[in-house]
Amino acid sequence: MKSFGSFCRDCLKLVFRGGRSYWIWNGGLLFMAIAGLGGYTHQLIEGLAVTHMSDQVNWGLYISNFIFMGGVSAASLVLVVAAFLYRQPEAAQSVTLGLGIAIAAAVMCGLFITVDLGRPDRLWHIVPFLGELSFPYSMLAWDAVVLNTYIPFTLGLAIYILFLKYNNREPATRGALFVLGNAAILFAISMLTVEAFLLSGHVARPLWNTAVLVPRFVVAAFAASSAIIILVLRLLDRFTERKEKSAEIGILVGVLKVAVLINLFLIAVEFFTHFYHPTDHSASAIYLYFGLDGRTMLVPWTWTSLAFGVIAVIILFNPRLRGRRAWLNLACVLTVMEIWIEKSMGLLIPGFIPTPLGEIFEYLPSPIEILVSLGVLAIGMLIFTLIAKIAIHIELGHTRYSAPDSN
Repeated sequence: MKSFGSFCRDCLKLVFRGGRSYWIWNGGLLFMAIAGLGGYTHQLIEGLAVTHMSDQVNWGLYISNFIFMGGVSAASLVLVVAAFLYRQPEAAQSVTLGLGIAIAAAVMCGLFITVDLGRPDRLWHIVPFLGELSFPYSMLAWDAVVLNTYIPFTLGLAIYILFLKYNNREPATRGALFVLGNAAILFAISMLTVEAFLLSGHVARPLWNTAVLVPRFVVAAFAASSAIIILVLRLLDRFTERKEKSAEIGILVGVLKVAVLINLFLIAVEFFTHFYHPTDHSASAIYLYFGLDGRTMLVPWTWTSLAFGVIAVIILFNPRLRGRRAWLNLACVLTVMEIWIEKSMGLLIPGFIPTPLGEIFEYLPSPIEILVSLGVLAIGMLIFTLIAKIAIHIELGHTRYSAPDSN
């Protein structure tokens, strides 16, 4: 295990080594994280009253981001690990970067849950083996178990693969790694499913109480994560020594095309269900798309999200546009924005409106919620930056183990 100690030391050295742009980037993220911590400190002192959440709309921007990042984390892991295990060498070359995105997004999930709590000192109550979980009856308990298992498991898998490459050994796609990789995929799909069940289990929220919610979560997660991975690979190609490969981009674009189209199809199915024979259960959908009793706060968000999705599909299914770097980048950005709006303003918020009593309480995040969310995002991006720095150096062979001379 001498090489593992050397591996840890070399990784630590890489984190503290870089040029001016590296330190400016990390410094900017650190500043944003500190600003978010300041906002969170204010929230702790004053309470959740500084947010725009209420008894009627008690999940807001924090849980919206939790749902979005959970999907990104799970789908990123499934994409890269499945490609690696099932011998797709073009996409498998980005396995450690994909795991880095999965780890960073999963950490952000945990942080968004924490900042959403009015009493974070009681968070230990949902930690397996420490707190008292209503397991297996509570979906929140399932979510806590899956997330607490998923993060260390994914981190361990990334460290194991990087450690093998650090020792000049290519990870085999059979044996222990095959078992661990498939277990990681199972955890990822479980996390997506449990997140969807957290919403669809609310019988009094008809917008969520639908059988297609789990497929919508899965498809939207694959669309967003494949778009994010493409954008990350493009940024790394421009600002680091790692150069993107057309084959790995091609596989991700193939996933993105199918996922974006199916996601729009599932939205259309829900639209038909709610509006072909409208009932009292269609009230949330009516509020979302057309407004209700003169309240139209979410209507512009909804139609903007749909427009982004349609434009992305047009670009992705037009070979001439898709083949141009700028247009593909635009399609990826529009996809990420469309999925984020759909999973926040377009799904979580209208589920609370109107209330079971027919009341309408509209919600938009407060400046404190936005500041804290940006701080959490900065922490996640900083984590990924450090992982990417280590992974790229090891992947390119710049940092490898060399046994000390026995003489």
